Amino acid sequence: MSRTLVELDSRHEGSSFWSSLRTAVTGRRRSSRLPSAAAAGDVVTEARGATLSLDGTPVLRDVSVTVRAGEVRALLGPNGAGKSSLLGALTGDLPLDGGSVLVDGSPLRSWTATELAMRRAVLMQQIHLSFPFTSLDVVQMGRAPWRGTPLEETNEEVVAASLAATDVSHLADRHFPSLSGGEKARVALARVLAQRTGLLMLDEPTAALDLKHQELVLQIARRHAASGGAVVVVVHDLGLASAYADQVTLMARGRVVADGAPAEVLTAERLSEVYDYPVEVVEHPGGGAPIILPARSAAAVPPR
Repeated sequence: MSRTLVELDSRHEGSSFWSSLRTAVTGRRRSSRLPSAAAAGDVVTEARGATLSLDGTPVLRDVSVTVRAGEVRALLGPNGAGKSSLLGALTGDLPLDGGSVLVDGSPLRSWTATELAMRRAVLMQQIHLSFPFTSLDVVQMGRAPWRGTPLEETNEEVVAASLAATDVSHLADRHFPSLSGGEKARVALARVLAQRTGLLMLDEPTAALDLKHQELVLQIARRHAASGGAVVVVVHDLGLASAYADQVTLMARGRVVADGAPAEVLTAERLSEVYDYPVEVVEHPGGGAPIILPARSAAAVPPR
């Protein structure tokens, strides 16, 4: 790649500016343990008894969750339930007060940033990038962890495939700050896909997207899991979780309320209690995943 690569976030791209500069000047980088392919059902990351407080407020209370190869796991719950905090704990962005996080069976802290970036790619809620990089530049950043390895030879192919998968090939030469919120979200997802890791960790990836692209993102997650990868995703749309997730973790007030297959966890009674609002779970007329929506009586809907 001819353009200079500057990491969006060194914690997740796998190397700092200085290590990138060292590689560019010397052609060498610190030796890293390369990942091996996980078998279906293998645990790729997990939290055990995670406890965390922010500004004195408990946000995770003895939370345990397991993410396995071949599965999409959705983290669900109302605002303030602890979903993003749990994802932040799994990525290492939020150091725990108690409990532990394991990656490939070893403590999170036992891996270098580059080794972690070879194993999992992280899409955060907020995307901050003020420099006028093009979309192509941003997606190329996802290849940073593989610099100096044989996989570097596939960079152009991987970047092109990632742009196409997220429907942003036509935006390759556009400057990232000039894009709409939804376009930025899709380019950021393309960067995550370009990282080519076994585990994808996505925090509300559909929040800024239209209906078509919401479905596209979860379809990408589904295909990644079907190919042997693992996905942990924070979503607010219960219908998307019901349709695409293999396992769901339903949270409230920093605790896990229920964990299991969508059909077992996403019941009208439980959701109504957790969200403190009546929820209906309706059988899909075409035989698809159940439809989940707020219960609305005719009297509750204001006249037009």
